[in-house]
Amino acid sequence: MIISSVALYSFYPRTQIAPDVSFKTINNKQISLKQLQGKVVLVTFWATDCPSCLKEIAHLKNLYHDYHQRGLELFAIAMYYDRPNHIVETSKAYQIPYDIVLDLRMQLATAFGNVSLTPTTFLINPKGEIVYQNTGIFDLQAMQTQIESFLPTQGNK
Repeated sequence: MIISSVALYSFYPRTQIAPDVSFKTINNKQISLKQLQGKVVLVTFWATDCPSCLKEIAHLKNLYHDYHQRGLELFAIAMYYDRPNHIVETSKAYQIPYDIVLDLRMQLATAFGNVSLTPTTFLINPKGEIVYQNTGIFDLQAMQTQIESFLPTQGNK
């Protein structure tokens, strides 16, 4: 299901631990969210037939380029109904630098609270807690502020 570009923001007033999931990227890299504790992690669910998702790639690329060297990990999880060849073609066409994951059996969407709308984005702090969730295109400036609040300052890498 595709949502319009109207964003639905949800800040987590109480702690919600990110799901303990593992996954493999389309480049065959094995990732476990538990292993990433201590880092800031951005997870976005997307689909190649979602105009808002494709538009949001520019925001995600900016975040990746600006913050990956400072500790941000970014993963785009393709929805179960998206064809793998479309995902690979889109990642090449958009020159996506961050990791992409296939969720062919809906296990990751289920683990993150039955995600069914795209794009849906989660920000996970270094303690492994979901601190921000957004459905629709997220506000780049608000996301930058959130990410920066959890990353070490430039001089304290």
